[in-house]
Amino acid sequence: MSQSVERELAGRTLRLETGKVAKQAGGAIWLTQGDTVVMATATMSPEARTGIDFFPLTCDYEERKYTVGKIPGGFVKRGGRPSEKAVLTSRLIDRPLRPLFPDGMRNDVQVIAMPLSVDHQNLPDTLAMVAASAALMVSNIPWNGPIGAVRVGRIDGEWIINPSLSQIDESDLDLVVAGTKQAIIMVEAGATFVTEADMLAAMDFAHEVIKEQCDLQEELARIAGRPKTEVELHTYNLDILQAIRDQMAGEIRATIQNPDKLARESAIDDLKKDIVARLLPNFPEHEVELAEAAEKAVKEQVRALIIEQHVRPDGRKPDEVRPITCEVGLLPRVHGSGLFTRGQTQVLTAVTLGAMSEAQIVDTLEVDGVKRYMHFYNFPPYSVGEVRPLRGPGRREIGHGALAERALVPVLPPEEDFPYALLLQSEVLESNGSTSMASVCGSTLALMDAGVPIKAPVAGVAMGLMTSGDQFVVLTDIQGMEDFSGDMDFKVAGTAEGITAIQMDTKIQGIPREVMVKALEQARQGRLFILGKITETIPAPRAHLSEYAPSIFTIEINPERIGEVIGPGGRTIKKITADTGAQIDIQQDGKIFIAAVDQEAGKRAADAILSLVAEVEVGQVYTGRVTRLIGMGAFVEILPGKEGLVHVSHLRIPPVRRPEEAVKVGDELKVRVIEVDNQGRVNLSAINLDQPFDPSMARRAETGRFGERERGGRGERGGRGGGRGNGAPAERERPARVEPEEEESPESVKARFRPRR
Repeated sequence: MSQSVERELAGRTLRLETGKVAKQAGGAIWLTQGDTVVMATATMSPEARTGIDFFPLTCDYEERKYTVGKIPGGFVKRGGRPSEKAVLTSRLIDRPLRPLFPDGMRNDVQVIAMPLSVDHQNLPDTLAMVAASAALMVSNIPWNGPIGAVRVGRIDGEWIINPSLSQIDESDLDLVVAGTKQAIIMVEAGATFVTEADMLAAMDFAHEVIKEQCDLQEELARIAGRPKTEVELHTYNLDILQAIRDQMAGEIRATIQNPDKLARESAIDDLKKDIVARLLPNFPEHEVELAEAAEKAVKEQVRALIIEQHVRPDGRKPDEVRPITCEVGLLPRVHGSGLFTRGQTQVLTAVTLGAMSEAQIVDTLEVDGVKRYMHFYNFPPYSVGEVRPLRGPGRREIGHGALAERALVPVLPPEEDFPYALLLQSEVLESNGSTSMASVCGSTLALMDAGVPIKAPVAGVAMGLMTSGDQFVVLTDIQGMEDFSGDMDFKVAGTAEGITAIQMDTKIQGIPREVMVKALEQARQGRLFILGKITETIPAPRAHLSEYAPSIFTIEINPERIGEVIGPGGRTIKKITADTGAQIDIQQDGKIFIAAVDQEAGKRAADAILSLVAEVEVGQVYTGRVTRLIGMGAFVEILPGKEGLVHVSHLRIPPVRRPEEAVKVGDELKVRVIEVDNQGRVNLSAINLDQPFDPSMARRAETGRFGERERGGRGERGGRGGGRGNGAPAERERPARVEPEEEESPESVKARFRPRR
């Protein structure tokens, strides 16, 4: 029997129902808001997994194209690996759920969220987070929830809860917040230079709605929740742990205080082995427990060192950034490159500029289109001194790449001013914490080196947190050990003006507001310090693009004439591409992008296209080619595919009787358009081109009447057609025809008939 609850939140009705579907799962929820429907399930294995030192939680967000009435594109209709959007949403679900499971839990837990129907007013990602939380609440799985999740936007200074797609496009903030009734646990944001104060205000605004979502889930759990299963939790042997604390605390603390990561880790590994060896006689057959307790003791001493003495393992103060070096232009043939080094974290970023046709095609449940700015983050094993097989990017790599991408989007020049697709690839060469923020800095360096006119440089820094009771210390620019031993990973990227991206994860059940305030301010100070180092290296984007980058020409034509540019079967556009080597992208609105490394080739391609769609202008002079001769004159191609007729009387002064006396097929001839008739036929003239255009020439060309000025004879209206002057027939003076001599050479004939230029 199904049971449901519903409540109006931020002007929309949120409905949660259980007992209707997926009844064999540990817990299942059917969530409805507007026309968006999301199903979420939560299931736990009956037994704990042995031999592991982590909680095996899996969160999956499963997309189906039928939710928006689409058949998947391409050959594979079933679908393949998850899209980037699905991976990022899976991470959104995982990050706030994970900290609320009991410490030491080793049972496998799988949470699956599936949007089943999607409208563009109620986006499914944050609703999937709420549905996943509700599924855990009504399940038999031990969990210290619920959580709520909302998106916040801002338009004209007004906060908007769960904005629609169209509203997000207008908003200067796209903020996703998840938390419990007591505190915020997870934050993900992209922004356009939003201040720290405004970001905090948006989080506060979101938290009020989150509290109501939690109330609704608790109501459903009271009426339909299953009893929680008691599971065996992994615990440390307290006797062993206390023995290590008593005997080894000072030695551990001294060992961890080493600024060199590899030396420190090697020394800690040796110390852990020594601890096991020294205490094993006192705790025989407890070697595994000794190793686990030694690991925990190291974390405790890292935390105690920072909280009690405000000293970090590498000797820095809590708000101090590691030494920074920046370099640009390392890779000569690359369009732009930057090497950013911060302590023992080092990232090399390369920029490739391309035509808009090389932009990434985006086809998600929410958005169809193209993405012109792409950032890929790679984390090879050598960056941490390890050996492992190279595989495709995992969720972490995709998430870090997306975060750095989001941080730079607000400073990119608009497509109208800079019509390029941009691909950035960040290679982590060395890692000791905060490589995602290093890739933000590397991207800024590379873009400026490439000559991309970004609005401002962007830097990023990762903040950490150590807590003990009511005491806390916020750490700027955390390294790996501090991240591993701490309670928060709070990444903030932005310009000197404001924030462009945020990502916050916690290992505790929420971050107090005062910690948020301090973390954001310390992040701002750290960001400004890093920006100073970047601008010392390269103060502004280079004035010119790399000589190896394509030049892009933008032209616009009447959309109705696109077919003429493409040609039958694409022959015309293919010929232009083959002749010039340029890459040509034609948009449906008539905008055409031409990309070519050789600027002259790009200009030739642009000229060829413009000539195809150029309109013939009466009075304009063109240089054309004679294509054929007929009795009354010569046809001349003045534009590609466009011919006009030069009447025999308009071929030369003095006039000739037959066109072949003046020109031959293939000759180049300068002509003026004197008329385009109502049937689109073009009449041309090859005489008097140095004189102002006289529109009456069109009528005279049609009748064959030409005055003295045109033919050099007498009479105001005299001409070859028997024209009249003052009402009387005019006498025509015909020039004597020069007959070629019997032995005249072909060269002399050719010279005599060569048209005047």
